[in-house]
Amino acid sequence: MTGGEIAALIAAVAFAVLVVFLVIVLLKVSKIMGEVSDTVKEANSSLRVITKDADNLLIEVEGLLNKSNTTLDDVNGKLGKTDPLFQAIGDLGVSVSNLNSSTRNLTDRVTGVTKRTAQTGVVTKVGKTAMNMNRKRKNKKDSE
Repeated sequence: MTGGEIAALIAAVAFAVLVVFLVIVLLKVSKIMGEVSDTVKEANSSLRVITKDADNLLIEVEGLLNKSNTTLDDVNGKLGKTDPLFQAIGDLGVSVSNLNSSTRNLTDRVTGVTKRTAQTGVVTKVGKTAMNMNRKRKNKKDSE
């Protein structure tokens, strides 16, 4: 065997080893790609189920929101109808407060007039009594 033949034989063996390693790597990559493909299929299946469930939930949530909006509008309308009632209650409170103030003022005036009248009555009685006594004295002097 010549040197060229030995070199060709070494190159052929090296190429064969390289091909064997490439085949092993390609088989492993093929196996990994199969597993990735299965995982992607499962993920897609899960996403379809989740999407379907989410769509159903969104439809139900939209219905609930519509009912909530209707109920809220109804409550707001009914509360709006009570505004005049609370206004009337507030006005009644002001009227009662004014009535209390007027009653207090009237009571103070009546009490003041009563005190003055009582004082005037006592003074008048004392004055009349004094005048009567004075007349009696004059009459006594005149009769003497």
